[in-house]
Amino acid sequence: MRKIKRKKRIYSKDPKYNSSLITYFINHIMVNGKKYTASKILYKSLGLIKNNLKSKNISELNVLKIAVKNSSPEIEIKTRKIGGATYNIPIKINSRRSKYLAIKWLILNSKNRSENTMYEKLANEILNAYNGIGNTIKKKNHINSIAKSNKAFSHFKF
Repeated sequence: MRKIKRKKRIYSKDPKYNSSLITYFINHIMVNGKKYTASKILYKSLGLIKNNLKSKNISELNVLKIAVKNSSPEIEIKTRKIGGATYNIPIKINSRRSKYLAIKWLILNSKNRSENTMYEKLANEILNAYNGIGNTIKKKNHINSIAKSNKAFSHFKF
C-alpha cells in the first residue's frame, strides 16, 4: 500500500450553537488565522438570517444545514487526457467531499456578491441556497448538466 490513509478530523462543537457544522464553516471562512473575525462574520450572518425568518418558526442552524444540503453536489467532474483527447469524466463523490464543496461554493459566491459587508453577503447567499436559488445552486446544476452530457465517459477510471 503506497498511500497512508489520513485520519478523519473531528471538529469540536462551537459554544453558541453546539454544532460541528458551524466550526467547520468558521474554519473555511477564516483567512490568515483570524478565527475570531471569521466567527464574528458567521454569527452576524446567522443573526441576519434569524431576523429575516422571524415569521417562519425555523432556526438559523436548520437554515444553514438545509442550504448546505441543497448546494452539495452528488457528482464531480474531473478531466483526464486519453490518447491526445481531454475528457470530462463524472465521478461520484462521498458526503464529506460534497459538504466541503458546498461550503466552499457558498463562501466564494458570497464574496462575489454586491452587498456592503461580508456577513450580509454570506447571509443572503445562505438564504438563496436555502430557497433553491442563487449562484451556488446554479454552479451545482451546471456541474450536474456537464456530468449528464459526459455520462458516456463514466467508464474511464481515475
